[in-house]
Amino acid sequence: MRDTAARRSRPARRARALGAALLVTAVVGGAAAAPAAAAGGSSVRLPVLPSKLAPDDPCTAGSTQRATAVPWEQAGLQLNRAWQVTAGEGVTVGVVDTGVSTSAPALKGRVTAGGDAGTDCVGHGTFVAGLVAAAAQDGVRFTGVAHRARVLAARGSDTKGTTSADRVAAGIQTAVAGGADVVTVSAALPGDSAALRSALALAAKKDVLVVAAAVPDLPDQPGSKDLPPRDFYPAASKGVLSVLDLDVQGKRPVGSFTTESADLAAPGDGVVGIGPAKDGHYIGSGASLAAGFVAGTAALVRSVHPELSAAATARLLRSSAYPADVPRLDPYAAVTAVLTRADSGGAGVRAETAGAPVRMPEDKAAGPIRRAMWPAAAGFGAIVAVVWLGLVIPRGRRLGWRPTRGGAPRAAESES
Repeated sequence: MRDTAARRSRPARRARALGAALLVTAVVGGAAAAPAAAAGGSSVRLPVLPSKLAPDDPCTAGSTQRATAVPWEQAGLQLNRAWQVTAGEGVTVGVVDTGVSTSAPALKGRVTAGGDAGTDCVGHGTFVAGLVAAAAQDGVRFTGVAHRARVLAARGSDTKGTTSADRVAAGIQTAVAGGADVVTVSAALPGDSAALRSALALAAKKDVLVVAAAVPDLPDQPGSKDLPPRDFYPAASKGVLSVLDLDVQGKRPVGSFTTESADLAAPGDGVVGIGPAKDGHYIGSGASLAAGFVAGTAALVRSVHPELSAAATARLLRSSAYPADVPRLDPYAAVTAVLTRADSGGAGVRAETAGAPVRMPEDKAAGPIRRAMWPAAAGFGAIVAVVWLGLVIPRGRRLGWRPTRGGAPRAAESES
């Protein structure tokens, strides 16, 4: 009960810690740049990342502004603790989005592009890929969740960011065929399609974990209230890990799309990330970015537990999360969870709960030690028997004790 109460109190402690240790925050509005507040009270204005562009808009330019402090989302997820276990080595994450720029400095040499997805006019796909796998740079403490993983870029939209079910399906197929272990999908479509179902079936067959934004990013004109809940695809499809976005206080951003079928929640409001060019940073918001954090964490899990199936990895991410209405991502708990059974087929794997038995490794020296102690124990028993016979029996005789026919002792009558 004590452990359960402690876990239930973690979100509150986490929120207080985030408020005290907030290093980089931003509020995304209609301005061209948003302030990122630092711990010392100073701030730097970072440009706001677009999720799509109008047909006549120029491509997103590289940012010259750099966020040199630890972003709030990175501190809140305690990624530095998870990195003591793994940084995503040996895992490839497919990013189905607007493309991923192969020239982005923080991803240099670790991006493989499917088709023409190695360029990114919008910049959104590069931003998500940076949340997943950006490497540390001099003077910058922002780092991707799985910064030693590889990225497989797959286009899920046209060059200006307009998506469709067919484009997203083709992007998922490209990522799966390219050898991705985890695929993150930024699009949240209003309806399902045969093409999407076919792509997801291929991912399941190839044991690829698909992570998707549970809802679209903030509307162009956010309202004062959340919109009625509904399902979006491919997040609402069977076997897909569906992700919602949270702000620095652990709440959903005002005016967001909502759903009742999300599996996990992760930071996604006013988060820091990279751009398609140069070594500066942007501010972005949306469930698509939260999905990037979950995909990066899935890469950590699949790196440290390569025997786990995609389905088992998804269950581990859910069971190790902070308990809440929508469980909150906990990378450190996910990579350090003790498993009751590591089944690559995906059945019966869960994070071990408090009080469950832990199987200790067999001590091969225990058998010989026990066999060697048997003679010593027998000798000690013989010594005890001799001492007992030498002390107890003479005393009994002096007191007039003698055995009866039934074997039970009786006291002799006293002589007068």
